[in-house]
Amino acid sequence: MTLQQRACGLVIFRRFQGTIQYLLMQTSYGEHHWTPPKGHVDPDESDMETALRETQEEAGFVPNDLKIFEDARHEMSYKVKGKPKIVIYWLAELLNPDKPVRLSNEHQAFDWLPLREACDRAKYDEMRKALNEFDNYVSRNLS
Repeated sequence: MTLQQRACGLVIFRRFQGTIQYLLMQTSYGEHHWTPPKGHVDPDESDMETALRETQEEAGFVPNDLKIFEDARHEMSYKVKGKPKIVIYWLAELLNPDKPVRLSNEHQAFDWLPLREACDRAKYDEMRKALNEFDNYVSRNLS
């Protein structure tokens, strides 16, 4: 039996100068792709605990910096080196849009981007789909 990898993270947005912007961070390894903060689930850790821990480690945001929309959730499945992987994201708003991002050594750059630019920067179709779903949620529920 092949164990599947499981990772969780947050797609973080901020309201900035009348626009909605999404945080993407460029990895400092591999293909240097752009992604929201996420990481592998540790033993005895819930999916949400993982998402919060990874966001703090990778972007420097603690839970009090964010409003998490637990009903806005996107799950994606794909293969990494032939092994199945599941990634779960929740939508979160950065409450203070001026709070600086603090990168870990896992990332070399970050950017706050409007939806179209975020989708252009995201390498994978499934990530683009998640960004669009979350943007629709923001438009319907938070405008």
